[in-house]
This record gives sequence, C-alpha cells and structure tokens, in this order.
Amino acid sequence: MAGQGSGDGTVGKALEVLDMVAHFGRPIRFSELLNASPYPKATLYRLIQTLTSQRMLSFDPEAQTYALGVRLLGLAHAAWAQSSLAPLARPFIDALSRSVGETVHLAQLDHAQVLYVDKRNARDPIQMYSMAGKVGPAYCTGVGKAMLAFLPEKDLVALLLQQSYHRFTPKTRCDDAALREDLVVIRQRGYAFDDEEHEPNIICVALPILTEGGRVLGGLSITSSTHRSSLSELEKLVPKMQETTKQIQEVMRNWHFPDQKTQSQKTGYSKCQA
Repeated sequence: MAGQGSGDGTVGKALEVLDMVAHFGRPIRFSELLNASPYPKATLYRLIQTLTSQRMLSFDPEAQTYALGVRLLGLAHAAWAQSSLAPLARPFIDALSRSVGETVHLAQLDHAQVLYVDKRNARDPIQMYSMAGKVGPAYCTGVGKAMLAFLPEKDLVALLLQQSYHRFTPKTRCDDAALREDLVVIRQRGYAFDDEEHEPNIICVALPILTEGGRVLGGLSITSSTHRSSLSELEKLVPKMQETTKQIQEVMRNWHFPDQKTQSQKTGYSKCQA
C-alpha cells in the first residue's frame, strides 16, 4: 500500500495518504497513519492538513480521527456517472439480481486489481468484502480471473508483473503458473469461479463483458456463500448471465475507447510462500 506514490511529487503523496485512509476502512488516528506511512511525521502532518482543508479528509476533534471527506463522495458520484459501463449496465444487473436472488457484481480492471463499479445485493444479503468503489485482487476473484483470461497475451504479461500474491485463504492460488493454468480453463469454458479463494465461505461464478471484437470491457459475477449454494448451483445461472452480458455489450456498442479508432455502430492475509 505504501511507497507507490512517492515518485509522483506532492500530489502522488497526498493520493497515497488517501489510499491509506481508505484501506483502513474506518476512522483512524494520526498515530495509526504514521505507523503505516513511509513519510516523516512533519511531511505526513502537512499532507493531512492540506487534504483536510480541501475536504478530501474530515477530522473528528472529539475522537481525534480522520476519515474520507465529503468532497470525495461528490467526485466518486461524478466519476460513476461519467463511466461508460456502470450507468449503462445498471438496469441489466438490476434485472439479473432480481431474477436470481443473489448478489451481482459489476467490475473493471484497474491495473492489476479489480475495481467494483456496481453491486446489487441478494434478497437475503451476506456479508462480504466487496462493495462499489472498492478494489480487490484480480488473481483470486472470479470477476478478476474472468477478465484476465480474455486479455491479449502482452497485456496479461504486463498485469502479472504487477501482481503481488497473498494467501487470503487456503485455496488462494499464489503464483503465475497456477493462475495461468486456471486462466486457460476459464478461456475455454467462457466463465470463471471463485471457490473461496478470496474470502472463506464466499463463492461466485463470473463472466467477462467483451466488445464484439473481443476487448475486455469489464466483468460480471453472481456471488453467494457455501452455506446456501454451491459452485454447481451457481453454474446453472451462466445462461442468464450470458444474456445479461449480451445486453450490456449491445448498449456499449457505440462507446469509443480513447485509445482506439472509432468503431462503427467502445482483511487479513499472509504473504504466499514461494
């Protein structure tokens, strides 16, 4: 978490501090931030004061804690509204969630991670890590593996070089070789599973959302728990998911990717041991 923004000047350092606050998932004290930060006390204090004055962070004087600020909420809402995928896909994932009664996730790749851009809870919600706006590992989530499996080889190689493997559960695949074996099967089959690889008792089936030309737009998953479902039961929902991805693909037909020519009518874990 620390150290990624230090080469990007003051802005990069400030964004890294925001990332640290976000990863704690709760209001935190300055001392906690200082322990997690690579920056000297004076530098960190200056960054926090700037972020607070700009309403990127909020400060509770009674509890002496910092939390993400209201300005970020406005920026997040604007980013979601301007995203090509999330708003256009919403009616279709709403319908899918109502139909299957389980949690539906919509995600996109953010470098070597998964960014959850939307989520529809099950009729009987279960507690899990994911929520809209959160990031997760691509290598051990169903929706992440579904997207990785359909990347061009050069893009996949670049993303795998960015992966930092951690063992979240006994079932987490913790190296490139094991992941690549899984990706070959996923590409042949057309969909991926998360068999308690990221969180204990949480399972899912996931499909990529592709353009007509095969470019990865995002990923779609249906998630449940081992207490009320199984991978074989979730697999039966793949046809419904395929119909949903086709609907999303259709409304995305006119999206123009910025790097492409216009197309015709764009918790806790332990490190893995080698």
